[in-house]
Amino acid sequence: MSVRCGIGYDVHRLVEGRKLILGGVEIAHSHGLEGHSDADVLSHAIADALLGAIGAGDIGQHFPNTDESIRGINSIEILKHVSKLLEEKKARVLNIDATIIAEEPKIAPHVSAMRKKIADAIDGSESDVSIKATTNEKLGPIGRSEGIAAMAVASVEVVGRDRRARRKGD
Repeated sequence: MSVRCGIGYDVHRLVEGRKLILGGVEIAHSHGLEGHSDADVLSHAIADALLGAIGAGDIGQHFPNTDESIRGINSIEILKHVSKLLEEKKARVLNIDATIIAEEPKIAPHVSAMRKKIADAIDGSESDVSIKATTNEKLGPIGRSEGIAAMAVASVEVVGRDRRARRKGD
């Protein structure tokens, strides 16, 4: 058994005429995030962290923005797909720690619902999913409320693989 970790980051521009979805939760706001999917930066950062932990590339490889059949896809579905990939690799999530960077709206009232949605998507426990929020102190594009970013770190346990096996090429 081995423990591996991955890191993820995503950022999208805020635009009028789109719903704001973060962690699978719709948040009332005057603008939403622009993207090929629902542009849920939190779910995307977590998906990339999990994919990185198992050495399976990134969400752009699994869900390319050139694929019109997935335009508007709910990012919780992306997390469910990543969860299946973890299962195939005999990996299970130990924990996820994520931070949303946004000037507005207030994120704290929605954290509990986000943790539940994400935990359900990855067949995990809410206690293994940490979500925090911070501002960018009015600095840069995020500080001017032009976008929202998220970063995440994920730790997974992979059964049946240890360091000695990796060194031998298994």
